[in-house]
Amino acid sequence: MTDPTIGSLRVDGATLHYQVRGHGPLLLLIPGGAGGAAAFDGIVDDLAAEYTVASYDPRGISRSTLDDPDAEQRVAEHADDALRMVELLSPSEPARVFGASSGAIAAIHLLTTQSERIERLVAHEPPVVEALPDAAEHRAYLARVQETFRTQGLMPAMAVFAAGLKKGGDITEPEPELKLPPQAAARAEQTMANLPYFLGRIVPSFMSYTPDIHRLETLSNRLVLACGQDSHGELPNRTATSLAQRLGTELQHFPGGHTGTTTHPAEFAEHLRKALSS
Repeated sequence: MTDPTIGSLRVDGATLHYQVRGHGPLLLLIPGGAGGAAAFDGIVDDLAAEYTVASYDPRGISRSTLDDPDAEQRVAEHADDALRMVELLSPSEPARVFGASSGAIAAIHLLTTQSERIERLVAHEPPVVEALPDAAEHRAYLARVQETFRTQGLMPAMAVFAAGLKKGGDITEPEPELKLPPQAAARAEQTMANLPYFLGRIVPSFMSYTPDIHRLETLSNRLVLACGQDSHGELPNRTATSLAQRLGTELQHFPGGHTGTTTHPAEFAEHLRKALSS
């Protein structure tokens, strides 16, 4: 892996840590979950042959610090952070954007509010449960996650959360532990340190987000919705599928599951490159 150019960007209420590789038009990678920009380590070099690839830790994750650690997190604010990154690194041209999981939700909001700054967006498994016909059931599941977190602590709550993401949505008999992909082992300590913030601040805000379907319909030629080939039936796959159906767009299938950037990096990068240029 080539050494990136490292920078920090001051935004309202936070300082974002970012890294840039390559040359060409800007491709902004917005991570989701608790892993931060390191989740893209396996794909950035392949993409940097064609793009100026920028990735960053979302506010409150890893090296991107909050002024107020207890501040409520909002999708619109995270989308504005992405906008500030685009304005910094590509001030005169619209950017290509890839968002994964909760990062895809921030990217979708950015597209609906600042469409002139995005040439093309690939959104991989955004968990927009409000787009599902059984959204009320998932609201109850998310409330149970937060109640478990409050009364029993982090790992029992993560077990409930992980179980609810699985195929069939079995939230009555959760797995006793959360297993990270093997490729994430090197950054597991940082990921674990991010989990309380992710579960307590990001999950309730982002997974209650309602996308502007009518606005997205007018922008569907710039939006590619993607899911994992191996995650059929899991909650984030279902939300991507439902959103694509509501927008009348074709859903693209990327290698791996929800964490395909980590488990199948070379194949994932190739699919992403094609999706960005098609």
